[in-house]
This record gives sequence, structure tokens and C-alpha cells, in this order.
Amino acid sequence: MMQIDSYPYNWPCSGQLSSKNTALVVIDMQIDFCSPVGYLAHQGYNISQSRAPIPHIASLLCAFREAGYPIFHTREGHRSDLSDLTERELSRSRNNPTGLGIGDTGPLGRLLVRGEPGHDIIPEVYPLPGEPIIDKPGRSAFIYTDFELLLKVKDIRNLVICGLTTDLCVSSTMREASDRGYDCLIVSDACGATMQKLHESAVEMMGTEGGIFGAIVQSARQVVEAIGTS
Repeated sequence: MMQIDSYPYNWPCSGQLSSKNTALVVIDMQIDFCSPVGYLAHQGYNISQSRAPIPHIASLLCAFREAGYPIFHTREGHRSDLSDLTERELSRSRNNPTGLGIGDTGPLGRLLVRGEPGHDIIPEVYPLPGEPIIDKPGRSAFIYTDFELLLKVKDIRNLVICGLTTDLCVSSTMREASDRGYDCLIVSDACGATMQKLHESAVEMMGTEGGIFGAIVQSARQVVEAIGTS
């Protein structure tokens, strides 16, 4: 048995933690979400909460790479012609003090548009060659992407999830993964939200009903230590 001491159950439930069935998923660590002139800043948020998990994610990446575990990265963004953006989503994204939203031009190019500088992943946790990047138009990494196909090809059943934002893209991906039969572990200090209370509420919600969406570990260090001995 190889498991991580987590709440509300030791993870993974099967007791089979190895590079043959487990992957790290790094959600949306993009410049648009981590820069003081990016998308989230235009939404009116202090990006310090988004940047807080960066060193913890970096430590996870180092451990998973050294141990030979599969790693996947995601980016949220839209086609340059915005043909994959609904009217409601466009209107919602502009409902902020600046009036700027998806597709509008900012200092980092057009906000949340694929191929623009702000859409890319921050240098501190940038993918290495061979680490797939899943581009998604919405919150969940599974919707309108080939993410599940990539997981199935590698026979992945367990997902260690971190990144941005805990209450939206991280939560949506974890919920979807649970419904598809994956055993998920969220690493609390390697996730962030626009507000701390949203992060805390999202983490708490994931562990209700005996771990309805998966298990929770508070520290990336615990995962790093477990991966190092697996």
C-alpha cells in the first residue's frame, strides 16, 4: 500500500500510488491570472492571492519530474475570433470597474485569447517539452478538450490537482474528474483564488460527505515526500 495522509481519507483510495497510474495536473497558471496588468487585475482583483501558490506548485513539479510522473498543464482562453465565446460569458467578463473583458486589449495583448502573451503560462512553472498543455475555453479541463483521451492513453486513474482558481477551474475540473471515475487529491497550499475566503470554502466543500469530490492535503511538502518514496 502506498498512500498520502490526507483528509477525509488516505489517498489514493486504492492504495496504488505510482507513476504508472497517477499524474499531476497544473491548472491555469497563466500570466493573465498572475500579472498585475492581466485579466484578473482588470476584473478588479489583487493578484497576490493568485501568486501565493507559485513556490508550492514549483516544488510539486520538481518532485513529479524527478520521479518520472506524468504532468499535464491547462490554459483557459479563446479563439482569436471569439467564435467559442458565448454572449453571456463576454458580457459577464466585462461586468467590472474597468469595463474590459475577454478579447479586449490590455498591456499583455487581448485578454484570455490564445496566442496572446497574457494567455501563456508563467515562467516559474512553465511546462517542459513532453508535458502536454490542454487549452480549454471554459472552467473544466474536460469540456471541449482531449484531456480525458490523454489520461486514458496513459492509464491514469489518480489526479493530483493544483493551480488557479480553487473555486472555479480547479473545482470544476475536480468535480468533473470525480464523475468520470478519477480519484483526485487537491493540494491546498498549491491552489489559489481571487479571495482567501473563496479558496477556503472551495477546499472545505470538496471534502464533505466523506470526500465527495476527492481528498485534501494541506501542504505540497507532504505530497513531495510521498512521491519521493513511491
